[in-house]
Amino acid sequence: MATETELAELQEYLAIPYVAVVYSVDKGNGEWLRRAEYPELPDCAAEADSADDAMQQLEEERVRILLDFHARGEVPPRPRPPLTSGVSGLSAMPVEVLMRKFLLSQKLS
Repeated sequence: MATETELAELQEYLAIPYVAVVYSVDKGNGEWLRRAEYPELPDCAAEADSADDAMQQLEEERVRILLDFHARGEVPPRPRPPLTSGVSGLSAMPVEVLMRKFLLSQKLS
């Protein structure tokens, strides 16, 4: 049975905010799959016919991988910190300015 310290550590691992990426993959025969992955968590990916199914499988895989890290006594990788300006460094504009511009453009349309 896990100690209180181990349970707290597991809860901390499971609360790590990894960013999920979902995209379509051509199977080559005219059929497409949805692939979901946590790029910052090694080998954490899932494929399914729908994005919802891929995300559900991805979440199960994320939990399994984090439990494996804990069982081996290893610390899982931490995601990079949130962006403080622009989108992926493509803009020097702070995120707050981009959001204000977007909201203003929505009011004007």
